[in-house]
Amino acid sequence: MTLTEDNKKTYKAIILLNELINGSHKFQTVANGDDKILEPLFVELMAKGYVTTSGINYVATAKGEDVFAQFMQRYTEYLKVYDVFSFVDLEKGEFAFARYFDFSDDAQWDAFKNDQRFDDLRIAVALFKKIDPAEIVFMSFINENRFDTASAGWQMDLASDNTWAEIGAIVDTAIKPEEVGADAMEDMIRQGSDLMMDLLKEEENQRQEDIRNGNNDGGDTVVYETVEYYEPYYDPWYVSPIWYVPLFLW
Repeated sequence: MTLTEDNKKTYKAIILLNELINGSHKFQTVANGDDKILEPLFVELMAKGYVTTSGINYVATAKGEDVFAQFMQRYTEYLKVYDVFSFVDLEKGEFAFARYFDFSDDAQWDAFKNDQRFDDLRIAVALFKKIDPAEIVFMSFINENRFDTASAGWQMDLASDNTWAEIGAIVDTAIKPEEVGADAMEDMIRQGSDLMMDLLKEEENQRQEDIRNGNNDGGDTVVYETVEYYEPYYDPWYVSPIWYVPLFLW
């Protein structure tokens, strides 16, 4: 799979908007150093109304903030709905995430989920639901901090074709729905959706327990996007409408 230029610009723009909105880096209108390579994209974002200037710096506009908020809705759903399919034992029909709360630290969980018996079904599920699989991989890269804007030379990495070629290669080599079979795909998505709901309920139970014990003020978890919000996903063909709204109009 070769990402289109619009795909690439969309993903690059999301990283830049995140840095403008949530980061500390200042992008100057007269770019210097490594920021120079990003100048053409900033010019286009400004022409389309997604960024503007404040003094000598670029800043996100309300339109840009809205686009980023839409993307974050998708990203939240990715983490809740699709990441559960990242480690699946197809022979036994088992999900690594079914044991997620059994481990006391990240090292134990990482050792368990990285067992070779688990396959990644996220691309297959995305294709089954007719969601752009490249966006799912892009989100997995974000979750893995592959776009680390605190590292030296990240601008060059963002502008380079290497990352986007890697995303295309991952999509090309991933397990596809036809390799699993239509009936098996439907069954796996139903199982994954049931597991997702169980995980959401356990997450909320633990949050409430922390609050009762005075270990959490409840302010760091988005509660409205829990069980009720995700109930439509019991239908294996359901896709939230937020996935079909174009983020940018290039």
